[in-house]
Amino acid sequence: MNRKRPFAVAVCAALLAGVPAAAIQPGPALKPSESVWTAAPTPKGGVSWAVLESTKETTRLDKEGLIRSKPIFPPGIKALAGKRIKVSGYMLPLQNGARQTHFVLLAYPPDCPFHLNPAPMQFIEVRSATPVPVSNDVVTVEGLLSLHGEDEQGIFYRFTDAKPA
Repeated sequence: MNRKRPFAVAVCAALLAGVPAAAIQPGPALKPSESVWTAAPTPKGGVSWAVLESTKETTRLDKEGLIRSKPIFPPGIKALAGKRIKVSGYMLPLQNGARQTHFVLLAYPPDCPFHLNPAPMQFIEVRSATPVPVSNDVVTVEGLLSLHGEDEQGIFYRFTDAKPA
């Protein structure tokens, strides 16, 4: 359990146990970077999640009943395509081991089971030649941004040639 967010975890556990919401007493106020409802802070000289989240999406149901989405990238996002940018976020490892060369960078911390499904504009798939240490804290990554989503696979952003910033 992440000791920095005991209230969020306690609320999730209490709601699952059927405790009335009025009975849950908040603890000390969380800093913005510690709130599950606040995106990771923008690194100096970097791009904010608010900018990345400005991408809209169109959705449809496929033949199997699965939701498929395509991005509608605003001009500001299109201008970032093919450029090296810096973004801070929360690491979701995709490999075994203490260092990752392929992971997902999330806008919001994955602390609560009710907030584990980010929208496609709230994460970046990262490929790095330099292994990045796994962390539960905010990490900053710099990479070459490419835009995706026409294939309706649910990935709008990818970093290649990424490295810790």
